[in-house]
Amino acid sequence: MRNTFGSGSVWEQTLGYSRAVQVDNTLYISATAASGDDGIVGDDFYTQTQYILQKLGKVLADAGFGYEDVVQSKLYLTDISKWEEAGRAHGEVFGEIRPTLSLVHVLPFLDPKMLVEIELVAQKSA
Repeated sequence: MRNTFGSGSVWEQTLGYSRAVQVDNTLYISATAASGDDGIVGDDFYTQTQYILQKLGKVLADAGFGYEDVVQSKLYLTDISKWEEAGRAHGEVFGEIRPTLSLVHVLPFLDPKMLVEIELVAQKSA
């Protein structure tokens, strides 16, 4: 079974990707930024990470998953020295769940106001 989930972003059609793809009991969620209706939300790593995780909670729920199903998390940061700010927001959601984690230092994103992107993999027990 393969299902795709979209957010309505124009980028999904232009670039040919889905916000999330579910294959059987696993959900793969594309890297997600702190983009809101009025542009990028937050101007620091903590706020952007918090906002992104809220967005990802909705993506998980729309697919019938929850934070507790997340097994892998990847945080892409434009300034690795700010890892503690992003990590604090991440820990507030995943502190007890404890998925695997990668912190990846990246060059600036397409929009220089974007400081963080997060990618998740979630899996339900068979």
